[in-house]
Amino acid sequence: MKYIEFDQSRPMDMVLLGRAAIDLNPVDYFQTLAESTTFKKYLGGSPANIAVGLSRLGKKCGFFCRVSDDRFGDFVLDVFGAEGVDCSRIRRCTNGEKLGLTFTEILSEDESSILMYRNQIADLSLDPADIDEEYIKNAKALLISGTALAQSPSREAALKAVCLARRTNTPVVFDIDYRAYNWKSKDEMSIYYSMAAREADIILGSREEYDLTESLIRPGMTDQESAAYWQGQNAKIVVIKHGKQGSTAYTRDGASYNIKPFPIHALKSFGGGDGYASAFLYGVLEGWEMIDCLEFGSASASLLVASHGCSPDMPSVEKIRAYIAECKEKYGEMVARG
Repeated sequence: MKYIEFDQSRPMDMVLLGRAAIDLNPVDYFQTLAESTTFKKYLGGSPANIAVGLSRLGKKCGFFCRVSDDRFGDFVLDVFGAEGVDCSRIRRCTNGEKLGLTFTEILSEDESSILMYRNQIADLSLDPADIDEEYIKNAKALLISGTALAQSPSREAALKAVCLARRTNTPVVFDIDYRAYNWKSKDEMSIYYSMAAREADIILGSREEYDLTESLIRPGMTDQESAAYWQGQNAKIVVIKHGKQGSTAYTRDGASYNIKPFPIHALKSFGGGDGYASAFLYGVLEGWEMIDCLEFGSASASLLVASHGCSPDMPSVEKIRAYIAECKEKYGEMVARG
């Protein structure tokens, strides 16, 4: 069933907008950051991870971003290039801004944390002049990451992209992507999150992220009330995640579909959301039934929390399908389905 109509004549499947960063994950994990001595470097940032994930699944992606004019900027462009992500709209910073550094702490499969360095940050220097209509017009969909709305000029660039998407009949995906850093207040967050969410065809977020988005609209909404509200704006698909309790997709025809995490021995508690988003959106772009999109996303998320990295461990279609088949054979056909 097609929940959203995508223009199949467009050469790119999705253009993403937001941060590209550097992840530094400990090799000597199950220790505190103070105790860890060795780290492995990866491309990071939620929209960057999703772009790589979609590319691994065979989708053609482009990216709006600013990166530092140094070796780390080279690294981002090299990884994107190797993964097949178009870099023609990625600009170098001109005022010394640097890529964000994310040091992760893996204490157990259930307890992880992150330490971020984001002063004079490259991704938030994205300028409205960096956004052009023709590039968006060549994509079947546009994804906006909520972190891009945290500061000017990036927030204006993101909102310009949304306006151009609406003008060119390009469906908008809004990944709320809440990160406390860079935001001055919850009110500021709610203002800009809700502006983007009102224009989105697909909204992805946790219950906490919806609460932040809705705090100036109607606090305390249930999942069903949130879905109804945003579908009364523009949304065709509203996905609300509850961590280990699973996630639910609400579609505009009034139906809802629930999925639980696939059983796996996790290494860490982060990274699953980006694997989920890329695989879920792959299914939507393919025109799958909603429960199959959710199943694909949930399986990918489980594979990601069992891996050391995020972007380099994004699975292929074949790997996700094999994992789903393995789980169904071991646990039963309805494993993970709510």
